[in-house]
Amino acid sequence: MSDLEALKKEVPPFQIFDLIPQYAEAGAIDPEMTDLLKWAGIYPQRPQEDGFLMMRVKVPTAEFSSETLRVVASISEDFGRGFLDVTDRQAFQFHWLTIDKVPQIFDRLEPIGLHTKGACGDTVRAVIASPLAGLDAREVIDVRPIAAAMEGTLSGNPDFQDLPRKFKISITATPELEGIHMINDIGFLAHRVGGEVGFDVWVGGGLGAVAHLAKRLGVFIRPEEVVEVGRAIAGAYRDHGYRVSRKKSRLKFLIKDIGVEKFREIVENDYLGRRLQDGPAAPVARFGGNDVLGVNPQGDGLNYVVVATTVGRIDPYKARRLADLADRYGKGVLRTTAFQNMMIPHVRSEDIAELTAELEAIDLAPKTTLRGTTIACTGTQFCRLALTETKARTANLVDHIEAKFADLDVPFTINLTGCSNACTRYQVADLGFMGALRGEEEVYNVHLAGSIGQAQRTGDKLKGFVPAVRLNEYTEAVLGDFRSGKLPGESFVEYADRVGHERFAPDAILKPEREVVGA
Repeated sequence: MSDLEALKKEVPPFQIFDLIPQYAEAGAIDPEMTDLLKWAGIYPQRPQEDGFLMMRVKVPTAEFSSETLRVVASISEDFGRGFLDVTDRQAFQFHWLTIDKVPQIFDRLEPIGLHTKGACGDTVRAVIASPLAGLDAREVIDVRPIAAAMEGTLSGNPDFQDLPRKFKISITATPELEGIHMINDIGFLAHRVGGEVGFDVWVGGGLGAVAHLAKRLGVFIRPEEVVEVGRAIAGAYRDHGYRVSRKKSRLKFLIKDIGVEKFREIVENDYLGRRLQDGPAAPVARFGGNDVLGVNPQGDGLNYVVVATTVGRIDPYKARRLADLADRYGKGVLRTTAFQNMMIPHVRSEDIAELTAELEAIDLAPKTTLRGTTIACTGTQFCRLALTETKARTANLVDHIEAKFADLDVPFTINLTGCSNACTRYQVADLGFMGALRGEEEVYNVHLAGSIGQAQRTGDKLKGFVPAVRLNEYTEAVLGDFRSGKLPGESFVEYADRVGHERFAPDAILKPEREVVGA
């Protein structure tokens, strides 16, 4: 049993909320309890000895009011040196916090309906709801009530505070557009079978150092069964998941060992007490892993506008301006997405041009280009596990390539992560970069042509590496090759399979005699 497993048995993890006021008053955290801060969404940030903290805040159903965004901006400004990130699980993240201020932050979050309970730790993390829920005309059912019920049932529930590891759930009703279900512990996809609306269920997805894409449970469940089935699967994982090695304790390892059929049998017999209805697979996204970017029509004649934040970072000034624009042009609500972007729904068609101009003025114009499909993790700026810098480097990359490839006719995803933990899903991007060190030099391993859409596969790890100072050069060369050689409408996955992955090996792209660009 690991030290953390022993600690969880000694102290119920959610008890940390009772201890935080004591630590705040003392101005210091009991070092033996530091790991339990994760259950309150809190980590020590790099360097840990300085005592600063990072905090993740759940956004239930990913929808919030303009006033909520103003409060979040003020928290960032008053306690976090103005740093505010949108994460790839639709959450907000603060930095530079100190333990004495945490109770004040909690007091500001509670009235606006946001919380940190289970934002990190070995429990049910933020339930991802499709950012298109209730908007896009193509959706099968509005999943927000189901996602809210799932969050309310499992999030912060003492029955699930001691899982073997983190546990992630996604719910969507536009499976042909998204695909995020492939990398969650449970993915619910709404579709119609014989005119009836129900959900296809996928289990055991997860990336990290050892990636596994989810497998179909083989069922078709009614909307009113979703929360019950989610609770049953989480219970089966709690009781049967591995706890000896934290490196092999995610649900994906249990599924791999016993098989999805046996796991379904356990869930049905021991946790539901009935057999679930068999069912076919939902349709899959062709591309997957990217937002529906730019301006899109809603089912009610209005529009939703997706705003590319640039690797998820947005300062308090821009956040407040975005809140004002949601009031002026929408209905005072916004959403976060699973790709570090934000959205203003309910915009009239006649207001689109004016809204776009206002967004351009704060460098948040709706983008249908690479800015909206490129994500990056926290990196060495704050994360204790990261080996390379990420946010600033990726923002520089986007600035370098965006205008040059604005004419691409298909989405192209770039995911950059500072270590092997896959916080930004490098294994399922067109170009996935994993940070590493070669001596003192920061470099990136390349994972090519992964897909959580039609291909449903992890990327091919290429031989060689890309020096960090040549990241822009390498990426530009790959994109240039793709644009010049692709067929109309051909995805990068299709193109890479047609021409061969070895074509994109770093040593084949980065000739020694080439000039280093973007150093």
